[in-house]
Amino acid sequence: MVAFKLEQQRVVRGRRLLTDELRRMADPIWEEIHRHPFVVELYTGRLPLEKFRYYLLQDYSYIVNLTRALALAAAKAPSPQLMKEALALAYGEVTEEMASYESLLRELGLSVEEVARAEPNSVNVGYSSFMLSTCSLEGFYQCMTALLPCFWSYAEIAERHRAELESNPVPIYRRWASEYLSEGYRSLVSRLREVVDSSGLRAAELWPYFRRASLYELEFWEAAYEGR
Repeated sequence: MVAFKLEQQRVVRGRRLLTDELRRMADPIWEEIHRHPFVVELYTGRLPLEKFRYYLLQDYSYIVNLTRALALAAAKAPSPQLMKEALALAYGEVTEEMASYESLLRELGLSVEEVARAEPNSVNVGYSSFMLSTCSLEGFYQCMTALLPCFWSYAEIAERHRAELESNPVPIYRRWASEYLSEGYRSLVSRLREVVDSSGLRAAELWPYFRRASLYELEFWEAAYEGR
């Protein structure tokens, strides 16, 4: 995945960063994500491969729509630099991320043609519709806030379960999860947070987008675990 350039952290005097506040507000949702059976079993290596296979099929479809949402966001960027960064991230999703997933799926015995034919489940459709409608109808910072939980939660999940991953006996799980512990991925998340922090908006204005995306992240894991 193409990482945003990590810029020097801004010094904020005497106040909480906007993204810190959003994360604090969403803590009950994110704690459910961290304790979800799919996440716990994946990082400990106890998740049945069939559940992971189903998850990858759904996430591949999701990534296609995430790329579209990023392209829509880029068109609304308030500066050429932000437009360039959003487009770079979209390009990284459609090339590096999807190529990585295609490699994992082939390892699990699936062809690209089968992946393309897979029908998205109802949570996937709802989440994708939320992203695309937000990035079509709302402003740039609302869109980036709606996309932030996807990227940020994966980094936090990986960090939270780092110890379990080290002893995970399933190579494909270790390989998949290790990407979210990389310096490049952490830099990407940091830059996305910086973008939202620079919006000048209040947490209350962006909370509906962050909350809904966080709930969809939780529901995505649940749907993958249940195979529905």
